[in-house]
Formats: sequence, structure tokens, C-alpha cells
Amino acid sequence: MTLTPVLSAHWADSESWTLRSYVRAKEYAGYRALGAVLRRHPDEIVQLVKDSGLRGRGGAGFPTGMKWGFIPQGDGKPHYLVVNADESEPGTCKDVPMMMAAPHTLIEGMIIGSYAIRANHAFIYVRGEVLHVVRRLQEAIREAYDAGYLGSNILGSGYDLDLTLHIGAGAYICGEETALLDSLEGFRGQPRLRPPFPAIAGLYAAPTVVNNVESIASVPFIVGRGVDWYRSMGTARSPGFKLFSLSGHVQRPGQYEAPLGITFRELLDLAGGIREGHELKFWTPGGSSTPLFTAEHLDVKLDFEDVAAHGSMLGTTALMVFDETTSVVRAVLRWTEFYAHESCGKCTPCREGTYWLVQVLRRLEAGRGTEEDIETLVDLCDNILGRAFCALGDGATSPITSAVEYFREEFVAGTHTPAWELFDPAASTLFAGTQAAQAGARV
Repeated sequence: MTLTPVLSAHWADSESWTLRSYVRAKEYAGYRALGAVLRRHPDEIVQLVKDSGLRGRGGAGFPTGMKWGFIPQGDGKPHYLVVNADESEPGTCKDVPMMMAAPHTLIEGMIIGSYAIRANHAFIYVRGEVLHVVRRLQEAIREAYDAGYLGSNILGSGYDLDLTLHIGAGAYICGEETALLDSLEGFRGQPRLRPPFPAIAGLYAAPTVVNNVESIASVPFIVGRGVDWYRSMGTARSPGFKLFSLSGHVQRPGQYEAPLGITFRELLDLAGGIREGHELKFWTPGGSSTPLFTAEHLDVKLDFEDVAAHGSMLGTTALMVFDETTSVVRAVLRWTEFYAHESCGKCTPCREGTYWLVQVLRRLEAGRGTEEDIETLVDLCDNILGRAFCALGDGATSPITSAVEYFREEFVAGTHTPAWELFDPAASTLFAGTQAAQAGARV
């Protein structure tokens, strides 16, 4: 299976982020798809995206066209499109490079999506820490306004759209769509009780669509090249292309745009394999909030159905790869510390549960755990899973339960031996900058 560069086709072009470059590159939609869209009825665009089978690229994989179709029409309320660019889960790094290299792809997709749901105001919610992305988006939005792609009477169609860039303050919980909406409204970002769902009562209690950056950026190409072209890639139930972010112990980490259904073995080969002299131990198919996979899962098809059938989630396709030098106890502890820190505290299972998960894992990492601690871990995860207010709690448990399932012996070793004695941190480091790390590394 080969790569299918569409979103990433011109990332390496000179000044690819400028309007001039976006319009010039023939493989890009170049706002040509927008011109065709504005001559069609909005319902036709919604149906086209439904027919394409495009699924959300933010983790859940919900059909994008179906989500657009939930927006009630003729209700007399304003409608909003919100793009969730609050990418912050450990290992997930696809949206930031796309916004840096091709922000106009996102903007054109937003204009098309807004037109389809009859919205006259759209928002991009981006993390404040990625200041370089903020500046690039601001400049791209300015260029789009100056060229008449945003604002009043877009391309003489009579359609108006304003686009606002909102800069978040760096809370992971604001990646949850309803917490993001609360933050946009000026409140503390905490998940809302559903129903009502955002499609009925979202931003400012009005019908709202919340989509991921990659989902919206795919729309101009679907419109411009057609449903058949899009469905010629991927699988029947998971059509299209996807950005796969490979990081960790691989020879060539980076972004690989490939059709859904590619196997991890194929992606690993494209990335040059595991670093020389080492072997695969475990990997994440969709970021740190998804159950771990091992070398036994090399031939799992990376689509929504096959990954789920093997007990994990495709998520954001953030494939973090670890070789045999890595302590799985240490890895899940670091992720769990992140989730405990980022819990909004609204619900008891997540607020208290993630705190105690960290305490138990720290004991096991230090070799001071007990057999009872292992059962406590599993029991805590069972009491959080499905009982937290939002998916953050569920995501915190996933790597732990799968790690215990596949590597229980390492947790048992945590009852008598510290992880750093069994797995020298210097051996697993990617950047052996110190003399000690260089001496300890086996690369």
C-alpha cells in the first residue's frame, strides 16, 4: 500500500502557508471548490459529505455529514461552526503541522461547512501555547478577508461569513467539545450534560457543529474531486485518507498520509522500522488515551472497525512506538500524571480516580508496590470507566488496563524492583545529549 498525500501534498512547497501558494498549487482546492459550492444548494453539500463517508478525525470517528445534517433548519436561530484545534493529547501532533503548512485548506473547508449548515459565523479554537500557529492562522484569515473569501457577499454569492480565531489558555479538557463551547462563551471549560447536544443547543444555546481540523480540511478535496475519488481510498466503512503521526523509537518519525486500512506493519516499514538494534515492544494506535497494542498487532488494519475489533480505538492516529528498552509502568504513569493534572475536577470518578491511579503507579514504578496494588489499579479503572462525566476519565484508564493485560509481569516486578533498575532511562532516550545517556544507550 502506498502513501496518498492530499492534505500534505504541498507542505514542503516554498511559503505553502500563503494564499498565493494555495491558489497556485493545482492539487490544492485553492478556493476553486468554494466557488462551485456557492452555486449549489446547501443541502446538496451536506448530502455530498454524507455520501463521501467522511468520518471525524478528532478521535470518535462520527460521520461528518451526519453531524451537519443534525442542524435544524428554519428555526430562526443563528448557526455556528466551531473547529476544535485544541490539540494537546500526548503523542497527537497532526493538526498543528497542517495549520502551519496549509492554513487556507482549513479556512476553505470552514467556509464550505458553514455554508452547508447555514452559519454566518465560524470559530477556530486554538491553543495559546502554539503561538507560531496562532500567528500563521491570523495572517491566513487576513488574506482570506482581503481576497473576498470571508466577510460580506463572498464571491458575489450573497453569502456572508465571519471567522473568529479564539485563543485558548491551554486546558486539555477544552478539547472536549462542550467544554470548548463553555470556554468560547467565557466560562471555565467544563463538560456539559447532554442532551441537549450541540447540534440543538451549542454555542450561545444555538445549533452548533464542532469538527476537528483534519475533518474540515478534507472537505474542499471531497467537493472538488468528488465522492468516487474519495471513496477509492480507504475501506468501505472507513473511506478516505488519514494523517498518521509516528513518533518514538522509529527510524523516521513524522507525518505519513495514507489510506485508512493501511496496517501498522506497512507504516512501520515506511518509517524505516524500529531503531537499529532494537525490537518493537508496544505502541498506541490512537494516542495515549487508547488501549495499547503489541507486536502481535502489527497487521491490524488502521481503520475504525478493525482497530475496534482488536480492542482499541483509532483515535487521532497518534502512533507512539516503544521498543524493549521502555518500562510500560513508567510510560503509563507519565500519561496518567498528565490526565490527573488535566482533570477539570467536575466529577468524582475522574477527579479522585486519576489521583489515586497516580499514587499506585508511582509505588509500582519505585518498586514499593504490592500484589494488591495491581488489583487496586484494575478496580480503580473499572470504577472510572463509563462513570466519568466525559471521555477524559475513560481515556485515562485505557492504557493502564491494556498494559496490565499485556505486561502484567512488569507490574509484578514493581512489587520488589524499581522500574529504573529494570529499564535504564538512558537506554530508551531519543536524544542522548549527556555523556551518561550516550554510555547507557544501545544505539
